[in-house]
Amino acid sequence: MLTSPEDPLLAYYYNHVPEVIAGVEVPSIIEDWVENYPSVVDRFFTRYYYIKESPEPAPYQVLFHSNRVCLIGLAPEHPAFEAGIKSFSFDIGNTDRSKNTVKGKGKKGGMVLQHDSTLAILTTQQDKTYKIPSCVQSKLIEVNTMWVEEPNRLETAGEGEGYVAIVLPKPEDCANIKSSLLTQEQYNEKWAAITANFRKKSDDGEEGLVEKNEEIGAIESAAAVAPKTD
Repeated sequence: MLTSPEDPLLAYYYNHVPEVIAGVEVPSIIEDWVENYPSVVDRFFTRYYYIKESPEPAPYQVLFHSNRVCLIGLAPEHPAFEAGIKSFSFDIGNTDRSKNTVKGKGKKGGMVLQHDSTLAILTTQQDKTYKIPSCVQSKLIEVNTMWVEEPNRLETAGEGEGYVAIVLPKPEDCANIKSSLLTQEQYNEKWAAITANFRKKSDDGEEGLVEKNEEIGAIESAAAVAPKTD
């Protein structure tokens, strides 16, 4: 009779042994399992947002750590995710952000950034370009060169993992920086309003085009049936 071979790791599997200490039964360690355990971002960062105003607004996310370190990236609603990312570059023309270097614990030597300084240039599959802003007045610590080599991976990167750059604001600037950015609730409300307005303009434009085409069609039809005069 054939029998299944014994599992060589069987002796190492956890088996709870009931134990009572000071009259209280010690619970099994597996009872501490939390199915929806908060992510690293939920536990250690606060989400802020910056919307770059333009005819086609684009949102960016700032993950603010308690130690002042900020991760700058695209917000989940950024149009580039839907369009597809073709290329990514830290060479912004007058400088190459990937050449940034810092030294020591004080991170000396990092490039100085204003909130609207360009960190990188993203190009979509439709050849539309987006200049990614730093969002925060700060010092550049490092950039994520992975996106230069494999830009399409940014489309599936998890929150936090998809950061474009790491920046460090001055301690005395943090309060003003946070107040200048949008909280999650403010961002949800503002982006919903922007999206609704954009859709309305798009619908109005389509209706106007239909009306114009109908007007042209009516003129052409009238011209076709009009009697010819010598």
